[in-house]
Amino acid sequence: MKSVTIACMASSSRLGGHTRTPRFDARFVVGIVLVIGSIAGVWGVVNAARQTAPVLAAAGTIVPGQTVTASDVEEVDAQLGDAAGAYLAPSDLDDGLVVTRTVAAGELLPTAAVGSHDDAGVTTVVVQSALEVPASVEAGATVELWAAPLVEPGTHGEPAVVVESAVVADVLADDGVVSQAGARLELVVARDDVAHVLEHVSGGSALSAVPVVTPVSTTAEDASAESGGSDDEVDEASDGESAE
Repeated sequence: MKSVTIACMASSSRLGGHTRTPRFDARFVVGIVLVIGSIAGVWGVVNAARQTAPVLAAAGTIVPGQTVTASDVEEVDAQLGDAAGAYLAPSDLDDGLVVTRTVAAGELLPTAAVGSHDDAGVTTVVVQSALEVPASVEAGATVELWAAPLVEPGTHGEPAVVVESAVVADVLADDGVVSQAGARLELVVARDDVAHVLEHVSGGSALSAVPVVTPVSTTAEDASAESGGSDDEVDEASDGESAE
């Protein structure tokens, strides 16, 4: 009996020696946390890129010195991202707000393009064109104003630039046809240039407006594209990362 009992105890002792207590692997938990954090980060970036904010866009062309009213703008939703503060929100529309540069129809209204009347530093004058007015000369267009001084009745001297940069506020053609000779132009000019322009007008100089090429403005679609790209671009980038 003793031999059997000793054998059983020895066998139990050997089995007990092979039993291991499960150990906690911290690397497994760290890996799970990293995966969850990565997924949450990607979701946050994509979600932020798809968020829109209400901003103001020009309903029509707004010229320098023009007071901005509710009828001049419209509320649009745009994906601006970090650039949200660079454009006017509907709550920013105050009385006495004046545009300091030309804002084209459909362009988002930048905060840098508005100010007070003193900030604008411009006024309007009306001149009579001596030549045909090109079709590109319309409200909002930037032009150079040239003048050929009157030497004697029927004779004018060499033309020269009177105003290097003026903005067309309106084309006052009698029959509404832009490309006619003798159209009257309402121009926005710097206050410092007014006396020079009026001197040529009163002196009988032949005045002409020459269009100047200006850069393309920023619309709501442009701002959304610059802030984070389209949904298709995000999806394509995600597919590329998955393939890798």
